[in-house]
Amino acid sequence: MADDVAAEMERLRREHGLGPSEALNLLARRGMAGGKTRHEPYRHRTADVGVRIGVSNIGEVLDQLDDEPNGIVDGDVRDQ
Repeated sequence: MADDVAAEMERLRREHGLGPSEALNLLARRGMAGGKTRHEPYRHRTADVGVRIGVSNIGEVLDQLDDEPNGIVDGDVRDQ
């Protein structure tokens, strides 16, 4: 058991007249109740990367690139 946990258990035992199991259970319950913090919802950042073809459907994009010679689609060049 970590020293800080043991010290807090001992403090609770002295102040509240608890036994070791009662003090440990109280600490555990406090820890479980205190861990419920609210987080901001995930927001995906976007940036304009200058793509001139729709990329929302990656399968369709790959099909377009495969159908074009040298990977050129409307002036854009695929990495080769």
